Amino acid sequence: MKKLRNFFRGTYLGLMLIFLYAPILVLMVFSFNGSKSMARWAGFSFKWYEALMHDSTIMNALIVTLSVAVISALVATFIGTFAAIGIHSMKKRPRAVVENISRLPMVNPDLVTGISFMMLFAAMGIKGSYTRMLIAHITFNIPYVIFSVMPKLRQSSNLLYEAAMDLGCTPIMAILKVVIPDIMPGIVSGFVLAFTLSLDDFVVSWFATDGIQNLHLRHCPSRHKPQDKRPLYHNVRNRRSPSGIHKPQEHKRGAGRGDPAQKAQYHAVIIPTTDFK
Repeated sequence: MKKLRNFFRGTYLGLMLIFLYAPILVLMVFSFNGSKSMARWAGFSFKWYEALMHDSTIMNALIVTLSVAVISALVATFIGTFAAIGIHSMKKRPRAVVENISRLPMVNPDLVTGISFMMLFAAMGIKGSYTRMLIAHITFNIPYVIFSVMPKLRQSSNLLYEAAMDLGCTPIMAILKVVIPDIMPGIVSGFVLAFTLSLDDFVVSWFATDGIQNLHLRHCPSRHKPQDKRPLYHNVRNRRSPSGIHKPQEHKRGAGRGDPAQKAQYHAVIIPTTDFK
């Protein structure tokens, strides 16, 4: 019975992994398909990757995405690791307060975080789009690193640090030579999580930056295609009412059938323009 239970438990886990990763595997395989359609296989080809390499706009967006993800993950891992060590060394009540505060960015909606960064950068006068994106990604990655490192610190013993100090290590040497190697799995998981979140982010980058594009912003039409914001009937002549509200010019039934001037005015009011791009 125990073997049967273990078999079904392993089978269930395998089915879940297949369900999660099979679509990604299919996309990876069909990225080498010579056909535009995924309905048929037209042979192994690198032409889509060649087209990607020759598209300077996408390549620039890819460089921005990867550079921001790597730099923000490294900086957030450094800051988050030492922040977690400091939080862990606090007394119980202050530690609980600081931990709860550090988790607030994780539960905030991305929309709130993005608008907050936009208002902060506008108030501080920070102009560089790349710098703004980098600061935003570092900031929202730090709580996730702290969240990843704290469980390893709880599993670790405080006696290791004290023993290193008794053996002649300075506080910095004790942290670098004893504490950090002991919590390295949590640090690595925090770095991977921060890197993944930076690659996946869209909303915060949308609000925090202006003029620079990562891959997500590159594929958002309103960022690289100018939109015509004119209304559909933008040639309608408006007049101001006594109350100050703009109202479209009224026309009577049968207008434009007699006098040529009336007819021209009628068509100017009724017929929408079609010179949209």
